[in-house]
Amino acid sequence: MGTRGARALLERAGTLNLQTGNLLSWGCGRKKCPATPSEEVRDCIQKTLTEWSSKVGDQNQEMAEVLECTIAQAVEKMNPEERDELKVTAKLFIVGSNSSSIRDAVDMACSSLGVAQLDSVIIAPPPIEDGTNLSLEYLQPYWQELETLVENKKIVAIGTSDLDKTLLEQLYVWAQVKPSSNQVNLASCCVMPPDLTAFAKQFDIQLLTHNDPKELLCEASFQEVLQESIQNVKAREWIPLWILRYSVIVKSRGIIKSKGYIMQAKRNAS
Repeated sequence: MGTRGARALLERAGTLNLQTGNLLSWGCGRKKCPATPSEEVRDCIQKTLTEWSSKVGDQNQEMAEVLECTIAQAVEKMNPEERDELKVTAKLFIVGSNSSSIRDAVDMACSSLGVAQLDSVIIAPPPIEDGTNLSLEYLQPYWQELETLVENKKIVAIGTSDLDKTLLEQLYVWAQVKPSSNQVNLASCCVMPPDLTAFAKQFDIQLLTHNDPKELLCEASFQEVLQESIQNVKAREWIPLWILRYSVIVKSRGIIKSKGYIMQAKRNAS
């Protein structure tokens, strides 16, 4: 069946859920080292799609509305007996402007890893139109979704990314569940801004650094990867909704035991 079967499944499905599994166990992303975050996620998605499509015939998959694309041998659920020794962190990149995607992403991550909750989730600033500044009003529905997940014990701590001191303070004052961390991209500022540092210290907000681009994987790039992986697929019909990058860290040693990506895309046939 192979590629032709995968194409047929995609033409019938309305939702694509993709999981790379543990990148450390099957070597995805090692070809380019060091790779940029965008190169890494693109490479991992392509390898997952290619491997999955080559095995479709063996799986005897029925046509389904929701298509699960993953490499079974790469998926590693956590041993419940080790849970207290491990910390599960995630960063969520919303591609489409839909705050309800957050719940889907967290539920899929918990299910994939076999855990009841994530220890920490950081949300990247959702996409905004060119010429528009990020505002508290724009962030509020996304943060409220995160707060609900904290209340429902699906997440322990929630954090932000790329907020300046003014916006971080506005969020902190308004929020019911306060941000525990804020990531700063040192590509845009070589040194932590003093006013941000002072505010974070005063209210016990951890400042972290990152090198993620504003757009981890754009719609066009995902469609290119889909086309490269599965011949003659109608890639332009597929729109990515969100990408979640997770890490499972051994607390006592501070080393990463597992790392991977989970994403969801919708088919827009209109």
